[in-house]
Amino acid sequence: MSQILLVEDEPKLAALVGDYLRAGGYAVDHLADGLGVIPAIRQGQYDLILLDLMLPGHDGLEICRELRGFSQMPLIMMTARVDEIDRLLGLELGADDYICKPFSPRELVARVKAVLRRSGAQAPNLGLELDARAYQARYKGVAMELTPVEFRMLAALAARPGQVLSRDQLMNHIYQDHRVVADRTVDSHVKNLRRKLSAITPGYDPLRSVYGVGYSLEFE
Repeated sequence: MSQILLVEDEPKLAALVGDYLRAGGYAVDHLADGLGVIPAIRQGQYDLILLDLMLPGHDGLEICRELRGFSQMPLIMMTARVDEIDRLLGLELGADDYICKPFSPRELVARVKAVLRRSGAQAPNLGLELDARAYQARYKGVAMELTPVEFRMLAALAARPGQVLSRDQLMNHIYQDHRVVADRTVDSHVKNLRRKLSAITPGYDPLRSVYGVGYSLEFE
């Protein structure tokens, strides 16, 4: 049974969504503010987080940014702020999907199923195992010696196999302090990561460069 962490400060909405998720066969834990989210994720074994954007204690976007520093857990953002900037920013920070309030609980459950299906269907084909707590990675059963920056970059790319991530998107994942770095710095990390991946599968490079756009992982 998949375990969902629901973070929503509106009691009636949280109760309604929780009921629909449980009826759909999911186990649900609920938090009403943002302060306890990161500790709960670090301590628990969740398969997906449903995260409200506007939360007391800690903003949903900040939680998303912090979460992506150590975990690629599937995340769906719930928001009443429908302007395009917030939507794009949420996805660039690593949200797998978003849904705008007011929404149908049935639609939300359908989106949860879709996101879990995508994440579950992709993982076995990657040959890649990531331990976000220990910052350890194994590819084709071989342990990789990665720096923290390389690990975060690999985790960001592996969360969306085949999808091209721009340099700006990668920088959002690998530098949580928002430091200003040159494009060649990202390229240097990509070069090192490519060398370590290719050493395990000689003759095959899973890290694809798209000129002027960014990078993607395309595993066999």
